[in-house]
Amino acid sequence: MKRYRLDKPNKIRLKDFDPGDTACAPRGKDWALAKLEKMKERIFELQDLLYANQKKKMLVVLQGMDTAGKDGTIAHVFSSVNPQGVRVASFKKPTRIELAHDYLWRIHLAAPRSGEIAIFNRSQYEDVLSVRVHKEISEAVCEKRYKQINHFEEMLAEEDTLILKFYLHISREEQTERLRSRLETKEKQWKLSAADLAERAYWKDYIRAYEAVLNHCSTAHAPWYVVPANHKWYRNDVISSLLVKALESLNLKTPKPEDYPAEIFLK
Repeated sequence: MKRYRLDKPNKIRLKDFDPGDTACAPRGKDWALAKLEKMKERIFELQDLLYANQKKKMLVVLQGMDTAGKDGTIAHVFSSVNPQGVRVASFKKPTRIELAHDYLWRIHLAAPRSGEIAIFNRSQYEDVLSVRVHKEISEAVCEKRYKQINHFEEMLAEEDTLILKFYLHISREEQTERLRSRLETKEKQWKLSAADLAERAYWKDYIRAYEAVLNHCSTAHAPWYVVPANHKWYRNDVISSLLVKALESLNLKTPKPEDYPAEIFLK
């Protein structure tokens, strides 16, 4: 899975990454789906340890073009977790109150608590993506924000937050098919809006904006992973595997009880 991690980015071009790649699932889709069930069981076990210890935290950032699979990743990869220890935060257009604060204010409010996994469906990076594409901020402001975001994530990491950032990489052709599916499927039409279709005209601009993010903001304490997402089953396989590996790296143990069991008497 190291093939998807950006360790020393500075010349990242997304055209060099195959969104249809399935190299880490040599036995195919059925094998990967069976593996996912085992990974979800392991995620549940590790999340339970994280929650019980109440010391470490995990932040999972999901970014990608519209239809890349942010919602699907949450629904499938995290379907077995205990809701008490997992929280999902979605960041859309800022409210009036949020706009009255600095752009990271609402992000910090949603950061994970001790023992918790926080999943960001979109994130702090929205403030260097759409606003850059639509020229609502200058390149100079973007450069400042890259540094500010890096410092913010460094602070979270120093406060025992394990950070994983996933860019869900799909092709324009795959997005077309997914949008068509939403349009033609009654149960999915609620997901589609005229604004979604209008944003397709800025595809190349978004690619350049994401490349800038990946080049400026992948660090040792908060790495980016470019996850091939044309195949939903493979996207889920890659992310679940990386989550398990990251959680296992914490080496968490079952905490000792505050009171010795032998001293507790049941009446």
